[in-house]
Amino acid sequence: MSKIAIFYGPVGGAVNRVADKIKEMIGADKVEMIAVKNASSADIEKYDKIIFGLSTVGKDTWDSSFSNNDWGRFLPEIGKVDYSNKTVAVFGLGDHVTYAHGFVDHIGLLGKELMANGAVLVGQVSTEGYEFDESDAVVDGKFLGLPVDEDFEPEMTDERVAGWIEQIRGNFGF
Repeated sequence: MSKIAIFYGPVGGAVNRVADKIKEMIGADKVEMIAVKNASSADIEKYDKIIFGLSTVGKDTWDSSFSNNDWGRFLPEIGKVDYSNKTVAVFGLGDHVTYAHGFVDHIGLLGKELMANGAVLVGQVSTEGYEFDESDAVVDGKFLGLPVDEDFEPEMTDERVAGWIEQIRGNFGF
């Protein structure tokens, strides 16, 4: 079995902790952790099973004026890869209190970019149980990936991650 790549960023902080939880729940021996800070499209192409994880960022953070941001630099690399033969899932951190009108928008931004390049995303999550006003990550009543709020709902993280891992288990073959 080939390893599952978890591309995550930024290094350190909450997204790193959630990526580590996912790795442990899947099985550390089955996962390769790759920080987006130094990754490229060539790194993505090495894997058939990929999970992308990112922290709260707005679309403005990914604009060229913020090119020193890990994901701002990495996002153009996403568009250089054909995902049609890859299994792809996304998780993202958000803050449903401060950013209720743009909760985990970055999952939507990344998910839509992946789908534009042939990805069929697995691991969509129902909006049920989440409090927010609007989100670009919601398509047909579901988030395009797993939202986690470590700022205001850290007590729900383990349960949400465990449920998501069970949901994607068959698609990823672990």
